[in-house]
Amino acid sequence: MRKESSTNTLNRNKISNNCGMAYTLDVIGGRWKPTILWSLLNGKLRYSELKKSIPDVSERILVLQLRELEKDGLINRLVYAEVPPRVEYELTKDGASLQPMLQIISEWGDVHRPHKTKV
Repeated sequence: MRKESSTNTLNRNKISNNCGMAYTLDVIGGRWKPTILWSLLNGKLRYSELKKSIPDVSERILVLQLRELEKDGLINRLVYAEVPPRVEYELTKDGASLQPMLQIISEWGDVHRPHKTKV
């Protein structure tokens, strides 16, 4: 977390407040957020199912990214009063509205990803 008074944070906020694209990239940007959102497009997932669907993400980072997505209103965290506790995540209406954009970004990446040549 950056300090709210840092020049970097102030610049990011200024750009995000004046540019829709910058705001969108700020909210969904990062290594794991698009993958988390993509995983939730098919419906609710328990934390353990989400973790299994993204095996390379660390627990710490997954929790941080989930908290940020929840804070930004893209996902809901559902906690059930059971023993053991059960937690599920689902997209909000705003989160689900990202589906067409995520699809286009994915397709663009598939077309433009450099292909490694076999040695």
